[in-house]
Amino acid sequence: MALIGKVGIIGVAVACGLLAAGLTRCGGQEAVSDGGEIQQSLRLRALLSKEPVLPDGFSGRARAAWRSPLTTASQACRAVLDAATGHPPTRALEGHAAVSFQGNVLGELAAVGMAVYAGGEAQGHLEELGRALDSCPKLRGADPASGTRLRLSELALPRLGDEVVSRQLRGRLNGYPYALDLVLVRQGDRLVSLVHTGIGTVDARRTVELAKAFAGVAR
Repeated sequence: MALIGKVGIIGVAVACGLLAAGLTRCGGQEAVSDGGEIQQSLRLRALLSKEPVLPDGFSGRARAAWRSPLTTASQACRAVLDAATGHPPTRALEGHAAVSFQGNVLGELAAVGMAVYAGGEAQGHLEELGRALDSCPKLRGADPASGTRLRLSELALPRLGDEVVSRQLRGRLNGYPYALDLVLVRQGDRLVSLVHTGIGTVDARRTVELAKAFAGVAR
């Protein structure tokens, strides 16, 4: 019994380590994941890390998943941003991964998450995330004096994958100029979430190039 207990603890530790890398879920004493989901997640991380041809100026070395600075956003707004941080919608989730890449412009970062779903749920999740965006026209900090205020508007993109939803956020984060482009792409049973951020502004043309690169990986 003692040996089984130790093995179980080691298994939880390994799975939680994958969570820290944006690979899987973890929850107390409950089963963390089956082997199939972990293997799928590892394959996705390899795809995101090695396959995309990034725009000039982006580091080819994949980094840890992005941590959103917009922690005070409403639940609807956070649900959309969470997908790029390694926390996609969990219903029918079969595997997921998230990484980020550093750009050469001050404060520039590209964060991408990819999730695979069973039973056609990828389409349902994209529709739900689209509705969440529609209910989130502005982002404000919990403290009005914090200087966080971002407005969402449409972001024009060419056709990508089977479906695409996109927005741009412009304004201030803790008083500093801040910009974020958000793209959600469904390709079959895969859902790709891309965030392109920068201080002051981001180049929408580079957002398009990034979106094309990761949508191609999802095929």
